[in-house]
Amino acid sequence: MPELANALANPLDVLVAGELYADLIMSGFDFWPLPGQESFATQFHREVGGGAANTACALARLGSRAAVFGIVGADGDWLIQQLSVHAVDTSHITRDPVEPTAFTVAITTPEDRTFFTYSGANRGFAQSLVRASAENRLPPARHIHLAFSPNLASAPKLLAAFRARGCTVSLDVGWHEDWLRDPRVRDLLPLLDIFFPNESEAAALTGESEPAAMLRWFAATGLPMAVVKLGPAGACLLREGQVLTVPPPPVIAIDTTGAGDCFNAGFLQAWMQGDPPETCLRAGNICGALSTQAYGGVVGMPGPERFHQLLKAYP
Repeated sequence: MPELANALANPLDVLVAGELYADLIMSGFDFWPLPGQESFATQFHREVGGGAANTACALARLGSRAAVFGIVGADGDWLIQQLSVHAVDTSHITRDPVEPTAFTVAITTPEDRTFFTYSGANRGFAQSLVRASAENRLPPARHIHLAFSPNLASAPKLLAAFRARGCTVSLDVGWHEDWLRDPRVRDLLPLLDIFFPNESEAAALTGESEPAAMLRWFAATGLPMAVVKLGPAGACLLREGQVLTVPPPPVIAIDTTGAGDCFNAGFLQAWMQGDPPETCLRAGNICGALSTQAYGGVVGMPGPERFHQLLKAYP
């Protein structure tokens, strides 16, 4: 079993598990249409999408050995090819023989974006991950990043299985209001190493309106680290009981799609290297900010050399 022996001897840096999408991104509208009206985009891009794909591609771009666990449809060749172009290991992506690959129509402006999504093959993702974990079919990895909203009934057992493999675990659920407002989340958070909500998600979960209060609510649950993404204001976390906020570098944004996912990648890259919290926030901010300067989540991501240059020069 030389392949298994090699995998055990050379574990992945990060396994990213989550839902995979093809993003159909339209921008450059003259106006936002009312029901029954039509507005025409001046630009269109097709990109790999979803938090799992964006974070995995961004980590690979930064130099990490990253793989994705997910599901696509029989039509998923293009998406798998694009992930491979970004040096992401795609050998743990399976195919649904019935449902098509999930896709999102993203309507984006420099200020914000709106999504219309068809879940497709992703409907079978959560069960597939639980089954693969139970059957010990997940590849060895130092860290597992979850980019979906895990089932709150089965998630504790799943996270315990990851821990038993010696993995650290992070989670970014995105905007899933029912999940964020479920009281069972409070018991799940201490099983994580890092939780990555944005400000709106943190507010829905904690009931608080100020980032400092959100962070202290998270700390009271026993969660080791919450990182709240603040958009143009940067990001914050709690360090030794004090709120640490780091603003982002100045950029002119043209597309915010995937910026939070790229922030996660930058933060994790620094965190796995043992960098201090302030450096991790800076690393996340760099990747999130550069992501907004190109259409699609990862096109604007820096390579390792530029990443370290920018990190060193961060004001």
